[in-house]
Amino acid sequence: VMATPVLYYFNSWGRMESIRWLLAAAGVKFEENLVKTREDMKKLIKNGSLMFQQVPMVEIDGMKLVQTRAILNYIAAKHNLYGKDIKERALIDIYSEGVADLNEIILHYPFLPPGDKDGNLTQIKEKSRNCYFPAFEKVLTSHGQDYLVGNRLSKADVLLTELLYNVEELDSTVLANFPLLKALRTRVSNLPTVKKFLQPGSQRKPFEDEKFVEELKKSFG
Repeated sequence: VMATPVLYYFNSWGRMESIRWLLAAAGVKFEENLVKTREDMKKLIKNGSLMFQQVPMVEIDGMKLVQTRAILNYIAAKHNLYGKDIKERALIDIYSEGVADLNEIILHYPFLPPGDKDGNLTQIKEKSRNCYFPAFEKVLTSHGQDYLVGNRLSKADVLLTELLYNVEELDSTVLANFPLLKALRTRVSNLPTVKKFLQPGSQRKPFEDEKFVEELKKSFG
C-alpha cells in the first residue's frame, strides 16, 4: 500500500494550491501538515526537511520534495498527466509555465499594501485578457480538441483551470470572450475527481482575503 502524500504548507492557498488541485484531479488522497507558527517552520528547517528553508514541501514515495514546479512535474509524471512523449511534454511545460507566470502576479495580490492593489489588479486583468487567455484560446481553436495537448487531460489543463478560477475571483467577466476556455473550465470541473474537490468541505483553500493576510502576518511576523 502506498503511503498517503503529506503536504507541508501554511493553512492557505498560495503556492500549494496548484499541488492540491493536481493531486485531487489525479484522484490521490492527501494529508496536510499545516505550518501554523514560526516554531513549526523552524522545526522543519532544523530537521533538514526543507532543502531551501521554505515550503511547499511534499512527502511522497519516501522523498521530501520541494519547489512547486518540481513537485507538480513528479505528480504529473506519476499519474499520467504529462503527455505521451517528449514533444507533448514540451507543450505541456510551455503552457504550464505560462499559467505559472500569470499566477505568480495573482499570488502577490492579497499581500500588497492597499495603495498598490488597484495597479496590480489592472495588470492582472490586462495580461489575462490581452495576452494569456487569447494564447490559450488560440491553442484550443487550432486543434478543436477537448484538452490542450494530445486530446487528453494533462497537468496543463488542470493548472489552467485553477488559474481561470483565480482570475475570475478578481475579474468576474474575464471569460466572456473566451468560449473555449469557458468550456475547458466546465469540462475539467465536471471530472468526478475535480467535482469532488470543488465541493464545500474539501481540501481546497479559499482565495486569500485581508483578514487571512493579517492573521498570517501576526503568526509569522
